[in-house]
Amino acid sequence: MAGIYVHIPFCKAKCRYCDFASFPEKIGFAESYMACVCREMSKRSAQLKGMKFDTLYIGGGTPSVVDENYIAMIIAAARKYYDLSENAEITIEMNPGTVSAGKINLYKKCGVNRFSVGLQTAIDSQLRELGRVHNLNDFVMCAKLLSGENFNADVMIGLKGQTADDVKKTIQVAAAFGASHISMYALTPEDGTPIYTDYLNGELPDSDEVAELYEEGRKQLEELGFHRYEVSNFAKKGKQSRHNLNYWRRGEYIGFGVSASSCIGDTRFTNTFDLDEYFKCILSDNFAVIDVQKITPEDKKDEFIMLALRTCEGIDLARYTQLFGGDFLTDYAEVLKKMSIYIDISDKNVKIKDEYLFVQNTIICEFLRG
Repeated sequence: MAGIYVHIPFCKAKCRYCDFASFPEKIGFAESYMACVCREMSKRSAQLKGMKFDTLYIGGGTPSVVDENYIAMIIAAARKYYDLSENAEITIEMNPGTVSAGKINLYKKCGVNRFSVGLQTAIDSQLRELGRVHNLNDFVMCAKLLSGENFNADVMIGLKGQTADDVKKTIQVAAAFGASHISMYALTPEDGTPIYTDYLNGELPDSDEVAELYEEGRKQLEELGFHRYEVSNFAKKGKQSRHNLNYWRRGEYIGFGVSASSCIGDTRFTNTFDLDEYFKCILSDNFAVIDVQKITPEDKKDEFIMLALRTCEGIDLARYTQLFGGDFLTDYAEVLKKMSIYIDISDKNVKIKDEYLFVQNTIICEFLRG
């Protein structure tokens, strides 16, 4: 089973930390854009005939900022052109400041069964600092509209002036209003974004402080019944994101729209990040791909290890042998010995110990050098 991703590059206003392909000033082109995405889906379908898809993820940008009928159109196109399973997980990202009862009702009628809501923080002053277009009350109203639904709340750590109590309050609010999944991400100040200036000025927490915020958040999440299954993702029982699990298990996926990435077979490719160029390519009956990479067997192995070690289940030893031959414990014996203090080994799995998972990058790099 594979996944489908659709990128909606429109939003109400660009957040200070955002370096995604999003164009608040071009939302007037939404209808034309959706038509182009449907056209891209149609054109690509012949190449993917016979593939089965288990998830559809509509991300952005802010998908909930556009007319809900456009979302219905995208879901209908995915069902028309692709073998989307009957019980597929269909997710839409939403900003709490751009939703309504009417939108959510239509999403559900179209088959959306998972919602991802960008809370980020329950502290209004921090939301303003981030440039978010919503406040805490907007989130509460959105959560009430989603009562009984399967929804994720995004939580961000490492914000200017953020305390452990702020993080715990945010998690408590998300849980109290019904989130069944919480993603807790550390703010990454990217060069070229407004918040990068705050980083250069030393106004953001340092890496040790962020690690402390993460640990406080992790403990709060565990107390509230959210179990970590990947470094940044916590879920109630049975509520893990199937779409993201497919990425971490190095499954195949196809992406549509501006900046969308795909990984099919031995090939990875990415669409243009330029909206005008995307229109030009699709309307001239071409694909909008700007980068194509062939994935070598060594690349596959490195990706498998890197992605698996981000998860709490770690590397499935039998799966490693099935995919690459050989034995992981033998192939990486020297690295395992060197990293033994950070690693748990069983007869089925190799994983990073819970207390070191947040700082897994250094550990993972040792395996990639192998």
